[in-house]
Amino acid sequence: MSVRHRLRHVDQMKAIAVLCMVEVHTAAIIPPEGVTVGHPAAFFAAAFGGMAAPMFITISGWGIYKSGIEKSKIINQEIKKWFRWIFTRVFVLSLCQIIINLLLNIERGGRFYWQTPGVLTLLAIASLITPLLVRMDTRIRFVLFLLLMASPTLLGDYTGLDWSWGQRVGSNGYLEWIERLLWNGTYPAIPWLSYVFLGTLIYDFKDKVRVRDNMIITGLIITIISIFISIMDNKNWALTSGDALLTFFPANSLFIVVSSTMVILLMKILEGEEMSGGKSRYEEKLAFLESTGKLTLTIYVVHFAILGLAAIIMENRPRLGFFESFILTIGHTIVWIPISNWHQRNIPNVSFESLLRK
Repeated sequence: MSVRHRLRHVDQMKAIAVLCMVEVHTAAIIPPEGVTVGHPAAFFAAAFGGMAAPMFITISGWGIYKSGIEKSKIINQEIKKWFRWIFTRVFVLSLCQIIINLLLNIERGGRFYWQTPGVLTLLAIASLITPLLVRMDTRIRFVLFLLLMASPTLLGDYTGLDWSWGQRVGSNGYLEWIERLLWNGTYPAIPWLSYVFLGTLIYDFKDKVRVRDNMIITGLIITIISIFISIMDNKNWALTSGDALLTFFPANSLFIVVSSTMVILLMKILEGEEMSGGKSRYEEKLAFLESTGKLTLTIYVVHFAILGLAAIIMENRPRLGFFESFILTIGHTIVWIPISNWHQRNIPNVSFESLLRK
């Protein structure tokens, strides 16, 4: 596979992931009046958000691993070139995370402190360990994937089960910051690196359809069983946080199993025959999303600038009505599609992705 060859279904999936993240972030900043956590609209919005981050991180892990394999063939054993390649990505991703935190700062109605670790610092860690990933045997990475998946259960209270949002994004001193980065922040390395390892496994199993199908079947069985347990025990099946079988903050083991299953399933659906030299399943129908998939990092950063402005405007003001909030949320999500297509036609080299490539 050529280094410059882009898989269309991968760009389509990246687009879906980043658009879902835009949707859930927008809904969090401008929630409609009268909509609580248990409201169907809130569950609908949270469902997209719950799948967005796993998709985003898994496909990023897939890309980091693929780039690492291709880069290792060129770099070979030259440590300086590896260091330069890794440092660039760690620096840019960490810088982008700080920019996001400043744009949506908690002191201006936002959600983060300037130092809050997040998705991009998680991807910086993934970039940092890329040389190890490309040298690990598939079985070792599969075992590490399972261990990371089980880690929330093993860590228990150390993940901050009953923490408020302020506790999860804040830190006093570098030791607490390291804790937020590694196991009890918003997207801590343990367990969220499980999705990076999942991305590497999907890449390894690209020609092993039966293996991926077995992963999907096993995951679906566990998902169905969890739904029955939820019904029988009269317990919430999924919540962003709180008392439920699946929780996002912190991400518990069952959430990782279910979301990983959905990610593999979606990728299989979109893939079609592309990995074997054919066409993706929805090659032409979803072609309009591919420009968005090429700008995920740029969109992720820039949309927080808009939300930061919205947070300042909405601070100390009453919530919007359901209709107004819905229109603004959907509008802010969809508008990135034509913007991305215009960008790729006119200024394709002006982006954070282009900066990384250079």
